[in-house]
Amino acid sequence: MSEQSETTLSPDDVLVRPQPTPNPAALKFVVNQPLKREGKATINAPEEVPELKLVESLFQVQGVKQLHFFQNTVTVTHEGSLSPEELIENVIPVLKTRIPIHNPDFGEPEPKAGPKKDRDSLSPEVQQVEEILDRTIRPGLQADGGDVEVIKMDGNEVYILYQGACGGCPSSMMGTLDAIQSILQHEMANPEISVIPI
Repeated sequence: MSEQSETTLSPDDVLVRPQPTPNPAALKFVVNQPLKREGKATINAPEEVPELKLVESLFQVQGVKQLHFFQNTVTVTHEGSLSPEELIENVIPVLKTRIPIHNPDFGEPEPKAGPKKDRDSLSPEVQQVEEILDRTIRPGLQADGGDVEVIKMDGNEVYILYQGACGGCPSSMMGTLDAIQSILQHEMANPEISVIPI
């Protein structure tokens, strides 16, 4: 099923609350309807999920370059051609008209590099890193409209990829990165761990 076929939801039923994020190039929109029931999705082009009219329409807003869906929020990252107020004025009508036909059970976009990781298949060290991030860092990042993905661990080096509002955010590259590294060093009792964003 690509779009919801039977719904009684109207655009007037959709309530949208825009919120700033620490990234000046990203705004988070909190909606009173589910946008992604399970997991999260970072989408860089409408072709990644061609069945979703909501995604297609949001990418038609001037300057939109990435969407990050998580539960009842979508973080819209833009290239700055519109002011935050103009972006809000353009995004809210799209959300109100497209959410009534949106399928919040959509699958993950096609990954750029290899299949989606199953945590059970990860090394014990990477599973430990994921568990620590789930408990300490991710709730804050997700509250700000972003997230972090562990790409791999090579010796004492942990390679991560910022998602949503965290991608390209100045505070991600400095304060958040230092916090992730300090927490992992402490929790894994290894002062040699370094975290490398890619």
